[in-house]
Amino acid sequence: MQSFSDILGQVFRAIAANKLRSFLTMFGIAWGVGSLLVLVGLGEGFRSGQHRQLSNLGNDIIMMFNGTIPAVPNQHTGMRPYELTLDDEAALRQLPELRSTTVELAKYGLYQVSEWSNTSSVVIGTEPNYPIVKFLPIEQGRYLDSADVADRRRVAVLGLKAAKLLFPGRPLLGETVTIDGIAFTVIGQAGKISRGTGDGADQRIYIPVSTMQELFPLKGDNVPRDALTSIQFQPTRRGDSVAALAAADRVIAQRHGFDPSLTDAFNQFDSIQEERMIGVIFNAMDVFLGGVGIVTLGLGAVGIINIMLVSVTERTREIGILKAIGATKRSIVAQFFWEGLLLTGISGLIGVAVSAGFMWLLQQFLTNKMPGWDPPRLVPWSAALAVGSLVVCGVAAGLYPASKAAELDPVEALRRE
Repeated sequence: MQSFSDILGQVFRAIAANKLRSFLTMFGIAWGVGSLLVLVGLGEGFRSGQHRQLSNLGNDIIMMFNGTIPAVPNQHTGMRPYELTLDDEAALRQLPELRSTTVELAKYGLYQVSEWSNTSSVVIGTEPNYPIVKFLPIEQGRYLDSADVADRRRVAVLGLKAAKLLFPGRPLLGETVTIDGIAFTVIGQAGKISRGTGDGADQRIYIPVSTMQELFPLKGDNVPRDALTSIQFQPTRRGDSVAALAAADRVIAQRHGFDPSLTDAFNQFDSIQEERMIGVIFNAMDVFLGGVGIVTLGLGAVGIINIMLVSVTERTREIGILKAIGATKRSIVAQFFWEGLLLTGISGLIGVAVSAGFMWLLQQFLTNKMPGWDPPRLVPWSAALAVGSLVVCGVAAGLYPASKAAELDPVEALRRE
């Protein structure tokens, strides 16, 4: 009876005897595995990149902007504009459906000057809870507090790029920067929030909203003194914006004199709904890309089975001799079974290793280089699917031809050319 080492020796000799055929067969399997892993990894890279991009806005955040009220539903003529105000925010804070609210009053074109440089960054009037609702890490110093807002203090927190432009390589805490000629004391600096090559979010300056409304209010006909550019809030139920949006729309519509069913009157961005929609899109992409990879892998598996059948046909006389000198059906089955399993197993491992190495290189060179997209990464479930498929294919590729070989009559096998 043959030992396991003897069977493996025969398997490797058989593979080595047909080097080109074995190489092409293994290349097909490795290519299929690599394709599956890279395609699924690409889909997951897009998913995680979009998730990270949305998380830069804030966690579970809904943004409400100034809007226009249509005179007639679904008509865009004769629309009446309205501006959100601090009183609107105060009313929204009373809603049990909202766990937190904050505001923005943004102005462009304001000119900033320090002792060493000058720039023109976006200036945003905010409240003390702004870094809690939005994504705004503080790298040094502090953020605005309630006393800054109540006393309308002229203090400022600089974004990362604004700090580098106004104070290049110099300390900034306690220093003075002028905004359109008005002096502000720098009390803090934000960390990096932009991704990739776009750094507009880092070139911002944050001051108390009360100071902003006093010095740089929104201007225009019938614009309230406490007008804002945006109110931003988070729902009480995490990941569910339906009740929060309905309650907020009802309050804003009531305060500005229109029917909340006029959806055209609202100018909003719901990051929760956006992320859910992105999740559905990328789930479909995963299914599609995974299906393409599985088809490619299946073609390689068919090739393995075909090659093993050809191998049985070519080695008919060898099988006859083995059976004539006492080889059992079990040893014949084991030889061809292990040959098919080793071909798929080794080539599959090569495919996993090469694709993992390729994706690692992409991560080293492309991480944080493209906003909204992360480099592909090895996804555990896709690797498990590939390995599981290979086991099934290897068993099928080995057992069927092996059973055909074991059933050969030794006399008939020896007579075949």
